[in-house]
Amino acid sequence: MLITNDKLNELIWTLITIKKTTSMKRALLLSISMIFAFNSIFGQTKSEKYAEDVKSIDAIITAYYDVVSGSSSDPWEFERDKFIHSKSAVITRLDESGKAESHTLEAEYIPIGLSPKEDFYEKELKRTVSKYGNVAQVWSAFEIRTDPNTESNIRGLNSIQLHYENGRWFIDSWTCEMESDKNTIVTDFLNEE
Repeated sequence: MLITNDKLNELIWTLITIKKTTSMKRALLLSISMIFAFNSIFGQTKSEKYAEDVKSIDAIITAYYDVVSGSSSDPWEFERDKFIHSKSAVITRLDESGKAESHTLEAEYIPIGLSPKEDFYEKELKRTVSKYGNVAQVWSAFEIRTDPNTESNIRGLNSIQLHYENGRWFIDSWTCEMESDKNTIVTDFLNEE
């Protein structure tokens, strides 16, 4: 429930003119305070709540890794993840043989939502950005960890495509390929100047 200035004035006037006990005035004042607190916390729109995530390429890529990373007790951040992606975002993964499998963001959520959440952290290792006008391409190497402070050898490379529209960035698609004994894609990327 959002409080308008008229409603606020009415509540304040009621508080001032009430001829009851001091404890009743305190209770009314506490109620008004709680309404404002909940209004500011829960009354935010998605645009307000996640505005910082989409104001720059750095911010949106940081959010991109944040939404998938966390402990098993952290809640899934589907709403935030959906907000940073465009409505028709496509996700593509390449298997070890190079075969591509693509799907929508919503299809990505199905196996995630059906599985118990485990400690999972994607740690970005290196990023390069190419931006021309309102279009950007981000190459981002990452490492998968089960503890945020413990390195692992499970690494991959993301190719992330973005566009800028209406004062914010959107992720339009991303393609991921994992490093393997046969494919040193992340090592090659990290060693590139």
